[in-house]
Parts: sequence; structure tokens; C-alpha cells
Amino acid sequence: MGLKQTLQVMVVDDMATSRGLITQALDEIGITNYDVANEGRMAIEKLAAKPVHLVISDYNMPGVDGLQLLEALRKHPGTQRVGFILVTGRADPELVERGQKLALNNFLKKPFSTADLKTCIEQVFGRL
Repeated sequence: MGLKQTLQVMVVDDMATSRGLITQALDEIGITNYDVANEGRMAIEKLAAKPVHLVISDYNMPGVDGLQLLEALRKHPGTQRVGFILVTGRADPELVERGQKLALNNFLKKPFSTADLKTCIEQVFGRL
């Protein structure tokens, strides 16, 4: 079984349309083992109960934003090694630097294509 079939992913975004675009791209890549959360607190609860290999999270969410989610995951022993890709419309240097201090694995700028997402995941895990 290849990486595509075994990789477990959590998609976190408060906008249903954005979650749908990410999960559609995952389907097109061949990654079908994913779960979704519509906000950061829900993601933290789900991931504490059942960690995944990779979190793909929007940055701009109410309550717990993407970097706050990343910080919470890095503090918890069960999730501190989870791969984390931040999806954002504003990949400014300050945001990227804050993410890197929290051990962000990669980021993806909106809008993105399926090929962009695949490349981003491969930069974290290797060839799919």
C-alpha cells in the first residue's frame, strides 16, 4: 500500500466551500483517508482523540486561528509531530516566520491548484 492510501489527513476550515476545494483536491490526488473540522477547537478535540499524519488548516478562522491550532498541537505529546500545512490568502513574511517558530511544515497560498497541494504535501512527506 502506498503513501496516498495510508496518509491520514485532517482538513480544518471554517468555510464549507474552502473545505470542499481542499477535499476535492485530495480526492483528485488519490488521498481519501481524511476527516474535516469546521473550526480550530473542534479540530483540537478530534486530533487529541485520534491523531493524524497531516493537518491542512486555514489560517483565518474565528476563535482558534490556524497558527493557534498549530501551537496547541505542538504542545500536546500525542500531536506534536503531526505534519502541518497552513493555507492562507496572505502568506506575508511575518505570518510565515510566526509559523516557522511553531514548527510549521509548509504553507499553501490561496488560490491553489490540485498540483500545488500535491507539491506542498510532497515537500512534507516525500513523493506520493
